[in-house]
Amino acid sequence: MSRFYTRAELISQRAQWKSEGKKVVFTNGCYDILHPGHVRLLERARSLGDVLILALNTDASVQRLKGPARPFFSEQSRVEMALQLEAVNAVTLFDEDTPRELIAALLPDVLVKGADWAHFIAGKEEVEAAGGQVFALPLEPGYSTTDIAEKILARERTRNSSPASSLRNLAFEQ
Repeated sequence: MSRFYTRAELISQRAQWKSEGKKVVFTNGCYDILHPGHVRLLERARSLGDVLILALNTDASVQRLKGPARPFFSEQSRVEMALQLEAVNAVTLFDEDTPRELIAALLPDVLVKGADWAHFIAGKEEVEAAGGQVFALPLEPGYSTTDIAEKILARERTRNSSPASSLRNLAFEQ
């Protein structure tokens, strides 16, 4: 069963998992609009070890990275959704722009990111120096939070700019 951990709790729990000989996998991201691509990436990540930690960017961190219109869902909502995913064992939050400090404190056995981040995987050096493995897993074609958000906004713009919607809007204004 998944559980939310503070940073201190997770570091302590990581030591416990290590003493039990469990292989710990770590991944992170905004997970702003949870979609099948996320779920499949998490399932592949989980298959690489015994325990999967998902570190989510806080709302402030998402805003710094993605802009003031994001996140679409609050960190609390994103944590609640992540805790429901079968592949995920532990969820935590990080407020920094990257999880490098958290990764350095945890030193997971496996660090995973989607292939779209292959050019920069925060914590890679620390994990490899400790003897761990780092993977950039392929993404599920057709799924991108940014693309999904753009499609939704484009549909809304089209809907609001059509003659019928203009008439509806005019009727509501009167």
